[in-house]
Amino acid sequence: MAQVKTKEKEVKENRLAKVSSILVTQAKPADDKSSPYTALAQKYNLKIDFRPFIEVEPLDYKEFRKQKVEILQHTAIIFTSRNAVDGFFRICQEAKLEMPAEMKYFCVSEQTANYLQKYIVIRKRKIFVGEKTAKDLEEIIKKHKDEKYLFPCSNIRKDELPVFLKENGYQFSEAVIYKTVASNLSDLKDVKYDILAFFSPSGVNSLFTNFPEFKQNKTRIAAFGPTTAKAVTDAGLILDIEAPLPNAPSMAGAIELYIKKVNGGK
Repeated sequence: MAQVKTKEKEVKENRLAKVSSILVTQAKPADDKSSPYTALAQKYNLKIDFRPFIEVEPLDYKEFRKQKVEILQHTAIIFTSRNAVDGFFRICQEAKLEMPAEMKYFCVSEQTANYLQKYIVIRKRKIFVGEKTAKDLEEIIKKHKDEKYLFPCSNIRKDELPVFLKENGYQFSEAVIYKTVASNLSDLKDVKYDILAFFSPSGVNSLFTNFPEFKQNKTRIAAFGPTTAKAVTDAGLILDIEAPLPNAPSMAGAIELYIKKVNGGK
C-alpha cells in the first residue's frame, strides 16, 4: 500500500505545471462579485469558466404514479435540496394535493428551509432544520421516531439518509421526483482547460457521456468529496487536487493551494 501511495505521489509531482485556465463544472455563482473564484481569477490572472455538467429534469407525473407512493399517508417530508422542494410541490400540484397544516418538514439546511416559503407559509408550519449535512439531519430525525417519512429525491442520490432510515427501523418511503442527467457539452469538444473541477460522480459520468474518448493528458482534475474522488479514479483518471482539505474547506481554497505551488505567489 505504501508503495502504491508513493507511486501516486510521484505521478502527481510529475504533472505539476502552471495553471492559466479552469473549468468549474457548476453554474456560475449568482453573486459573481463575492465569489471566491472571482477573487482567485483576479489574484492569479486566471481564466475561470463555469458550465454545469449535469441538469435536472422533472419526472413525468405518470412515471411518478408508477412508484405507488401515497404522499398524504406520510406525516413528514425530508428535503435535501431546492430541486427536491421544486419537484415535490410540482407533483403535488399535478396531483391536486394540498399539504395538511400538521405536515412536518425536515430540511438539510437553513437555505433549503427558507426556500419552502416559495410554496408554503413557513411560519405556520413545523419545520426542523439541520446545519448543512445529512448527518446533522439524522440527529434531528432521531428525536421524531414515530413519523412516517417521505424522502423525495433524484434518480441519482446519496445513500446516507435512506440507509440511516432503513437500518434504524423508521417508517419511510422514497420517491423519485426528478432526474439528474448529463448536460449537452458538445460545444466544449475543442476547448481545453488546465483544471477541470468536479463536484459529483454525476459530473464525472457526464464528461464521458459527452466525450467517450476523453484523454486527460496534462489536464489536472480536482474533485470535491470522497465519492467524487472515487468516481474520478474509477474512471481511470488521475486525481490531482482533492477537496475539502483541513486547511482549505472549499474547492476554490484547495485549487488556490495547488496554484500557489505551481504558479508561485502568496
